[in-house]
Amino acid sequence: MISTLVWGTGNVGRAAIRAVTAHPGLELTGVLVHNPAKVGRDAGELAGLDTESGIAATDDVDAALAASPRAIVYAASGDIRPDDALADIERALRTGAVVVTPALYALYDHRSAPAELSDRVSKAATEGGGALFVSGIDPGWGNDVLPLLMSGLGSTIDVLRCQEIFDYTTYDQPDSVRYLVGMGQPMDYQPPMLAPTVPTMVWGGQIRLIARGLGVALTDIREVVDRRALDDTVETELMGKFEAGTQGAVRFEVQGIVDGSPRIVIEHVTRIHPSCAPDWPQPPSGAGAHRVLIEGRPRIEITVQATDEDGNHSAGGNATAVGRLVNAIPWLAEAAPGLYDALDVPLPYGTLGRQ
Repeated sequence: MISTLVWGTGNVGRAAIRAVTAHPGLELTGVLVHNPAKVGRDAGELAGLDTESGIAATDDVDAALAASPRAIVYAASGDIRPDDALADIERALRTGAVVVTPALYALYDHRSAPAELSDRVSKAATEGGGALFVSGIDPGWGNDVLPLLMSGLGSTIDVLRCQEIFDYTTYDQPDSVRYLVGMGQPMDYQPPMLAPTVPTMVWGGQIRLIARGLGVALTDIREVVDRRALDDTVETELMGKFEAGTQGAVRFEVQGIVDGSPRIVIEHVTRIHPSCAPDWPQPPSGAGAHRVLIEGRPRIEITVQATDEDGNHSAGGNATAVGRLVNAIPWLAEAAPGLYDALDVPLPYGTLGRQ
């Protein structure tokens, strides 16, 4: 059994506790929290499990790392605290642990990450004896292993497109939704996530991974962004009111250019209410979906929808991202120290749970 620490108990951390607890090869041995109100509470309770785990949450990072967990699921946010997340992950790697996380966007494809970042993290891994795998859903399996798997089912590929189509009403993370993405902000507000070069920083690694998997050379990566305002004020259950005239939908593409044309495309269509931008692509049902379209011969389309926590689509997406990371731990535990990406780490088969 691989002793595993879950660091963070928010949207991703709750799913991580459940995934580690369910995995037959892993043992949950610690949970780190930031909120003082969570200290001392049982991990099972924090994760919404029916049974207690016997693991009490702590905010003592020194003690948690001194216990020498073999693996660490770093589930704390890196969106609004990237420097802190980087420092935490370096520290974890120096203990010799296997670390899996969605937090460091630039390291989804560490080969194309800025050298000062990849060298710094690689040094922590090799000196400490740890291994790092950064992945998620989008960026993550929705635009690396899934499209590449599908690409092997066809004869010719003209355009490979990955889409995330989501209504953020069910996403309980107001800092990211309102300020990073800009929902509910005036239309002259510049959302940090949509600023020039930022989409490429986040999703460009996925474009490069797909290109590397397909064996094609990129000549450029381009960004296209569009935004729409709400026609009417809407009230959401989890994040409150979004006023008419403020941003209500975003559509952007990160395009991998091959031979002068967009041939590998990652597209996001995000709304705070389904009534906004109804002419843009819609999910087949529910609040959201991830879709891969291969225009070629044959034309191939696959749509993935996941739900968790009483049917919540955002929670379902988080759970699949966590599944990709947690299920990678046994492979990483046998790997040499260093940094790994989605083309290195195999996607193992799942296991049947107990009824």
